[in-house]
Amino acid sequence: MESTLDDFFAPGFVPADLGPLAGLMRARPVLNAFITLFRGGEDEVLVRLLVLREIGARANAPRWTPQELQSHFAYLNPIKLETVLARLRQNDLLVWDSDAQLYALSEPGRIALAAVTTLTQFAGEDAELGYLTGQVAAGQAVGDVSAEALQHLLARLNELYADFEAALESQSEFRIRSARDKLESVWRWVEKGTEVMRDLLADDTLDLPTLNLAQSIAYAQSRMLRLTGVFQRRLSELAAQRVHLGESGLTSTNVADWLRSQSQTALAELADGLLAFHPEPLFATSDELLDVAEFEITGRVRTEHVVSELPSSSAAPIVGELEAERLLAAEALYEELSALAGQALPASLTESVVADSYQETAYRLSLLALLGDADAALEQSVVADLVKLPLRLETDASVDELDHPEVATISRGRLTPLRSE
Repeated sequence: MESTLDDFFAPGFVPADLGPLAGLMRARPVLNAFITLFRGGEDEVLVRLLVLREIGARANAPRWTPQELQSHFAYLNPIKLETVLARLRQNDLLVWDSDAQLYALSEPGRIALAAVTTLTQFAGEDAELGYLTGQVAAGQAVGDVSAEALQHLLARLNELYADFEAALESQSEFRIRSARDKLESVWRWVEKGTEVMRDLLADDTLDLPTLNLAQSIAYAQSRMLRLTGVFQRRLSELAAQRVHLGESGLTSTNVADWLRSQSQTALAELADGLLAFHPEPLFATSDELLDVAEFEITGRVRTEHVVSELPSSSAAPIVGELEAERLLAAEALYEELSALAGQALPASLTESVVADSYQETAYRLSLLALLGDADAALEQSVVADLVKLPLRLETDASVDELDHPEVATISRGRLTPLRSE
């Protein structure tokens, strides 16, 4: 004998008084449609879904005559087709109009078919996250978001984040790569969910429990969005630890990938004759080895070795010919500008800078650009003494043409002595 609903409950409990069950009982017509579709073997279920989907796919002429059904499903066994149609009709998924002699989908049948169609379109991807995000997006679009759908979406996001964290903590390159690929496969659903949550949080009509769920989902999505950079950094760290096998261009990761792609039989043949027996150290048991390993890894306090030796002495670098020339040029310029600083009238840039060669002229002009530089004045050199001179360099956009063998033109400007107040 089949059990009744009351048989599943303890004495004293009325099924109709339970809130979670009351909602299911109100939806019994739709649930009966799913029971009809999915009761029995897998092959029977597939054929029922096939027939129901083909009947519901004709939108322009949703009603079918028996002859049209026989012609359309000519690839099915006629007796089996009649059995499927009878089951769908007896359980109110198909409606038979005896007056017009036509078949049509019932309301529960159309709802069940739409739900199955929505679910099957996510096959091949992260079906759960895509389906849940689609349900929430559909509810938000029509202004009726289900708190239960939000709870399912939040649970799935938290599960995915926990899996990604476990992969990162494992320090396994293969698990991290697999988790990164998983994140990339669900990325568009996370982005779509972010858009939906942004619209939900901007809705002033949401009740407090739904608003709290939407905020929790937004936080879970933001955590997942930050994982992309974490995966890339961890994989880069692991890539730096790969062992290169000579000059072959192969690494230990390439070998491990190849070994993972082989079958157990191929691995056994590969290892045939390569493994040798070795003596078992019976004096070292696993418990003692585990205790020692745990102490060495987590318990032992290791002192940091700090190198405090002074560096070895080395001779000062020898001043090159170019450095000597620049030093002499700087000293000569300093002497000329020192005399200028004691004058009352400014001097033209041409008179103060132009030398016998282009190189020396360019070097003298570059030193003038340092006048008044506080950082350069801190040094102990002739350049620092030059920078401290009470002079100000003033230039404009025009140039002076020179009668010089190496310098044709120079910016027009002057050096003005600064007077202390």
